[in-house]
Amino acid sequence: MFIRLFVVAVFSSLALASSLHAHVKASLVAAETSVQPGKPVHAALRLEHEPHWHTYWINAGTGYPTSLTWELPPGWTAGSIDWPTPILIKDSHGNVTGNGYDGVVYLPVTLTAPGDAKPGDTVTLKAGAEWLMCADVCIPGDAKVELSLPVRAEAPAPSPAAAEIARMSMPHGAADWTLAATRVGKNVTFRVTAPAGAALKAPHFFSEDGLIQYDQPQTVSPGGNFLTLTLPISDSAEPGITKLVGVLAYTDASGAYRGLRVDTPLAGGDAGPTSAPPGATSDSSAAGAPAAPLTGTLVLAFIGGLILNLMPCVFPVLGIKILGFVNQAGAARQKITLHGAAFTLGVLLSFWALAGILGILRAGGNELGWGFQLQSPAFVFVLAAVMLVFGLSMSGVFEFGLQATGVGANLQMKQGYSGSFFTGVLATVVATPCSAPFLAPALGAALALPLGDSFLVFTAIAIGLSTPYIVLSIFPGAVRILPRPGAWMETFKQVMAFPLYATVGYLVWVLAGQVTEGSFLTVLFGLTVIAMGVWFYGRYHAPGGKPARARLGLAGGLVLLALGAWLGWPQAPAPTDLAWEAWSPERVAELRQQGRTIYVDFTARWCATCQANKKVVFGSADVKKVFRDRNIATLKADWTNKDPRITAELAKWNRSAVPFNLVYLPGQPEPRILPELLTPTVVLDAIKGEPPGTPLADARRP
Repeated sequence: MFIRLFVVAVFSSLALASSLHAHVKASLVAAETSVQPGKPVHAALRLEHEPHWHTYWINAGTGYPTSLTWELPPGWTAGSIDWPTPILIKDSHGNVTGNGYDGVVYLPVTLTAPGDAKPGDTVTLKAGAEWLMCADVCIPGDAKVELSLPVRAEAPAPSPAAAEIARMSMPHGAADWTLAATRVGKNVTFRVTAPAGAALKAPHFFSEDGLIQYDQPQTVSPGGNFLTLTLPISDSAEPGITKLVGVLAYTDASGAYRGLRVDTPLAGGDAGPTSAPPGATSDSSAAGAPAAPLTGTLVLAFIGGLILNLMPCVFPVLGIKILGFVNQAGAARQKITLHGAAFTLGVLLSFWALAGILGILRAGGNELGWGFQLQSPAFVFVLAAVMLVFGLSMSGVFEFGLQATGVGANLQMKQGYSGSFFTGVLATVVATPCSAPFLAPALGAALALPLGDSFLVFTAIAIGLSTPYIVLSIFPGAVRILPRPGAWMETFKQVMAFPLYATVGYLVWVLAGQVTEGSFLTVLFGLTVIAMGVWFYGRYHAPGGKPARARLGLAGGLVLLALGAWLGWPQAPAPTDLAWEAWSPERVAELRQQGRTIYVDFTARWCATCQANKKVVFGSADVKKVFRDRNIATLKADWTNKDPRITAELAKWNRSAVPFNLVYLPGQPEPRILPELLTPTVVLDAIKGEPPGTPLADARRP
């Protein structure tokens, strides 16, 4: 099977190499038969597409436009491509994939001869053409094209190609037209009034600068020679665009496909937030901004405190505690209320003590601002691990503090107001151990909010926890309306685990933006091992088990917790780590003009070999030192998601998979291709220009 696949792959590569140009044929033609000194020559790149294949306009949508790089005799100048009116490119399912051309297309360019061109000579005009040709797959194409013309003193005659070039639908001007464009929310309203008698059938606007989303439908309200188009604005459009620029394609009364060149001011309309600079706010909204989030946090904290009373280890004793207040007070309403107040004070002081301790730990010699801790990958990891452990506890994987509950039950039997007070303390610290999962968010708030606000959050939780006791101490008869304890409470507890899992997901998302890809992977593995540790503890440290089994569960759980913390401890990018730029052909060309060495890594997050290569190579201090000392540019072509440009670049080198790594050295026309499995030595040898241990033959197509 392997040999069969290998043979198929070899022959497929050979077929690809031999047919790269077959789908689009390129040539250079001119509208004139000769050159007159000092006068323009109207040349055109002729592209002949096979059926179902296409190339792209200046704003391709997907893909990239055709380009020409000229090699002209001294004194000659070349303008840019004068783009014909494009068509919508659609895939086999009818979805719009870009803007471009099919069939036979001419891309005109105006060349100008020098005034001292000598009649009787012959000039050869050369260019390198590059394009992306697509059908169901995309392949980059290129060709060397040239054209030889005689120099003559008299005006030139039209060439046979002149009529073909003239038949191209080139966008015309709007001198007799009335155009108006207004930005309205996430759309542009484009009003067009054509000259009297004109017909505008099947209009479609092609945006030259990407302001308008190329693959979204455009709503048209026709009315003879007047129409209104509603054009959806692209989410990636550059801010501050003040003009609508592009081509309005339409079919005229004769059935000819035509284009109107559009370059009209774009009014602001009722653009609303889209017209404001990013981050801008009005004075009125800014003045009250901090209050709303804190108010919401306090409301949620109060609700969280209330929910604590529904935990299985708290709710069943609610009535018992209230009856204890009644019995101690001899049924005197005033004394019952005082016992409830004493209990509430115990809860409040317990939460305040916790908030104070955390405030002292947070200060630790540093003045930390709002949310500073969430900028620390280590803090975020620890918080995620704590939330995960608490969530697993609520899901029933293991139970918190069963022995501590018994201790609290004994201590809360103390008499008098002090007994009620200590009952409140123990309700927070000892006798209600299953409140621990809800203390975790309070812990995060205490470390992320200013000290005063964190005290308010803890106070809100304490009031929420105490509210039922206050209400029942004032109205003890209300105990009768409480629902009876039952299996529903265990279900409720397990359901409440999922908000904690959602919080873990959010924190992991935060970590993804703070650490390297390799470190993020170990973070996920570390959290998995931590989860395994608490499962092991719950499995072997269950109530009623043998002492030896319980010791095994405790020891094994602690070992796995420590291993998970060690494995997952995040490594933020060090100040000396390399900075990777996004790859693009334009960036490669720019860096090569600067004479810099370039390292290009074609990679994907789903590619295990890619991740291993990065770990081995760029975990090496020697490699990083050489890259920094030599100011080597590092570009990453991330193929995690589909990217036609990366796919085309891989095809250019007869590759269809990653990892793939290139090293561009100054002064060398072609890059060095590295093997799939990398080591620091292989990379450093390539950077130094030395032959690596594996042959690095240039695999680029002939």
